[in-house]
Amino acid sequence: MKKVVRAKLHGIKVTGADLNYHGSITLDPEICEQAGILPMEFVEIWNKDSGARISTYVIFGEPGSRCVVLNGAAARTCQKGDTVIICASEYVQTADLYNMRPTVLTFTPENEIDEVMHYEVRKTAQRDFDFRVVRDARPRGDERELARVDVAALSADLRQRGLDDRAIADILSCHLADFAPARQD
Repeated sequence: MKKVVRAKLHGIKVTGADLNYHGSITLDPEICEQAGILPMEFVEIWNKDSGARISTYVIFGEPGSRCVVLNGAAARTCQKGDTVIICASEYVQTADLYNMRPTVLTFTPENEIDEVMHYEVRKTAQRDFDFRVVRDARPRGDERELARVDVAALSADLRQRGLDDRAIADILSCHLADFAPARQD
């Protein structure tokens, strides 16, 4: 048996932390339903801001609230506004990977679902276990509104993806010119 991803909430923001609650993570049941995460299910939580990694169980909060509240001891690992990845997993036989299609949801800064994706494993001529990401839907439409560009964060993300400084400078100079503030002569 292998432990594999079954559902993932990627890039959702923490909306609260309650140290005096008796433990768990409170999530919006509408988001959980779309991803396939169940109440009382254990999930792993990875904090993108602090690097903290914890495991706890899910309880449902108010439907439509887009809540992500760390409770009890878990409240010490995340602060309101932190971006986290929440992953549900299950144990399967290796051959069952072909039959799985885990749901991955990505989020806007307001915890609205931005994109719905699925992971798939297929046997191909190149390898027995070939992996791909299938993008299914963008509930808010295909066009994203770019409100502001954090050039430092974008540069850091591109560097983390393996681009060197010259490639990053080329991308920024070609594609961000339209977002630069107008010069006032």
